[in-house]
Amino acid sequence: MLFEADKVMFEIYKETEYTGKYRVVYFTELQDHNKETEINHAMAGEHVFDGFIKNFRKDEAKEIINTLLGRMNNGESVGPQDIERALGDHMAG
Repeated sequence: MLFEADKVMFEIYKETEYTGKYRVVYFTELQDHNKETEINHAMAGEHVFDGFIKNFRKDEAKEIINTLLGRMNNGESVGPQDIERALGDHMAG
């Protein structure tokens, strides 16, 4: 069983107010100076996928997410099942 400190909460969303790009926010890594702004951007966007990644090897998980975002921003259709499959063992319950 993973404790809160062992996982990172994130959301992938599509910006609707600015560029229309797909973005990710890692909620549990936000600092006080950017927390409100980042959360507001995510809340104003179109929800795509959210979940938790394991803190262990999180950099690998972030690379996977960045690759997925690149594909999505280049017009490729990537659904929630595709995201979950790509993250695989990096996902935390």
